[in-house]
Amino acid sequence: MKDIDVIAVLQDPVRRRLYEYVAAQGREVGRNEAAEAAGVARTLAAHHLDRLTEAGLLESASRRLTGRSGPGAGRPAKVYTRARVERSVSLPARDYRTAAELLAEAAEQAGLDAGLCAAARRRGESLRGDTAPCGGLGEAMELLAARGYEPHLEEGEEGEGSEGGQGAVVRMRNCPFHAVAERFPPLVCGMNLALLEGLIGTDGPVRARMDARPGECCAVVEASKNNQH
Repeated sequence: MKDIDVIAVLQDPVRRRLYEYVAAQGREVGRNEAAEAAGVARTLAAHHLDRLTEAGLLESASRRLTGRSGPGAGRPAKVYTRARVERSVSLPARDYRTAAELLAEAAEQAGLDAGLCAAARRRGESLRGDTAPCGGLGEAMELLAARGYEPHLEEGEEGEGSEGGQGAVVRMRNCPFHAVAERFPPLVCGMNLALLEGLIGTDGPVRARMDARPGECCAVVEASKNNQH
């Protein structure tokens, strides 16, 4: 299915609500939960969820949601997660991904990591404008959401404490540079961290640091060391 056809699938408002809910959870979602979140009947939710799966926007699997196994555990239920594939539409077609990969390859071969990070940090600062560094994790999450990172707060991790709980960190379910980062991880992840440092600041209440986790952004945002309590 062409990307433009896939995106057209989301024109249905119920289908779009279901997709946005599943995508925002960062875990497997069953039909009952999705239907309740979208405010529709389970049968209608199932139809739209399967349509999203056929379009490649969601991935499906079967799980026993009771956590039990063996006789009496019940039938496996269908669960859904967001597909990792990227979709983009431009008319007429543009191939920015190839250009980005070629530039990344040239930068890596020429050893331009430091120059790229410096440029990324300047770009982050320009995106922040004249405002002071982020005042806390809540403000940082707003900035990250606006840039497409899909941030979410995780409580109780080891490290610096902050608002939202001792040791809370902001993780990001989406990497805006995922396609290029897969091919050139050290270069692109370093660039991404520098961009985040410019965006949220390095001498304020919060900081960005590397903490890669499969399927998520390579960086996290947390309270700065000088903001520990």
